[in-house]
Amino acid sequence: MLIGEYIHTIDEKSRVSMPAKFRKELGKIVIITPGLGQCLFIFTAKEWEKVSNKLSSSDSDLSFLKADQRNFNRYMFGRAAEVEIDSIGRILIPEFLKERIGLKNTAAIIGVKDRVEVWNDKTWSENKDIVSKQAEQLAEKLGSEGN
Repeated sequence: MLIGEYIHTIDEKSRVSMPAKFRKELGKIVIITPGLGQCLFIFTAKEWEKVSNKLSSSDSDLSFLKADQRNFNRYMFGRAAEVEIDSIGRILIPEFLKERIGLKNTAAIIGVKDRVEVWNDKTWSENKDIVSKQAEQLAEKLGSEGN
């Protein structure tokens, strides 16, 4: 399971080191894609296959007939990139994805169970503060949805 929060430097070649605790679970090849909110998602190849199957399935197997699904699939698949984790645990973040979330010198690397999120560290800090203040209400809301 991918968990934890890490702040890592982005080098001059747009590479960021994955936390050592994540490397074994991630494998050698990962998929990086725009996330929701102001972050990027990183999936293992196996998890990406699950996500892509869910995104492209529908009751009729004709997901391309639904505009919302087409648009969201374009968002997720169209800007996704397959990247290799190098021998010392770094990945190259494509420039267009760096620009999307305003990555400069440092990134917040967040383990979220089945994926890794990459955030501009300042944006992550602001988001974390907002969510921390709402945690109790969010828990209550999520708890009541199961009833």
